[in-house]
Amino acid sequence: MTEPVNRGKSVRFACGALELEGWLESVVGPDAVIISHPHPLYGGEMHNPVAVTLAAVYRQLGYTTLRFNFRGVGASEGAYDDGRGESDDVRAAAAYLAGLGKTVTDLAGYSFGAWVNLRLNPPIATIRRQLLVAPPVAFIEFGVIAESPPELLVITGDDDRIAPPALLRKQVLDWHPHARLFTLPDADHFYSGALERLATLAATALAFQTDGPSSGAA
Repeated sequence: MTEPVNRGKSVRFACGALELEGWLESVVGPDAVIISHPHPLYGGEMHNPVAVTLAAVYRQLGYTTLRFNFRGVGASEGAYDDGRGESDDVRAAAAYLAGLGKTVTDLAGYSFGAWVNLRLNPPIATIRRQLLVAPPVAFIEFGVIAESPPELLVITGDDDRIAPPALLRKQVLDWHPHARLFTLPDADHFYSGALERLATLAATALAFQTDGPSSGAA
């Protein structure tokens, strides 16, 4: 996928001995979000349409955004590591942004990227919120989460067989006692023909405020 002219730039940053590639869209202000892409072994990469859509939503909300390729994807060095090394990749992305004077307050992940982000152990200290889009609970075992972020938002499509709403309703409150689950009608796991509606729902979810703890999934 070709990036829009004059919007963001290609960057490279270190993760241990590896060098990873990313796409940075920087704005004025301290807050930043890392957006993690879907499964590397099934074509997932940082220019995935859902990842690009989430970046656009966050950018409109005033966040610097960093999408990057996990190890072994595109021009990122290394090889797929079943989530272990990919967790290090997310930490390296956060360190890179910190070096630019940005604070990573949010993690956003789509499918495999949601799994990697949620299972970070220990979590990144500056994270205030996670947005999980289509966490693949029918495909990958999430297990016990080490520590929940202060706020957890989950989006799935009502036709998603990899992140089915019924199964997510049973799991999200184990991940976070006040997690909020948003379901997009007529959307599958790939958000085919539903990207604009996904953007609208994500913006609504991220803007949602409450005066007190949620009573559960919404």
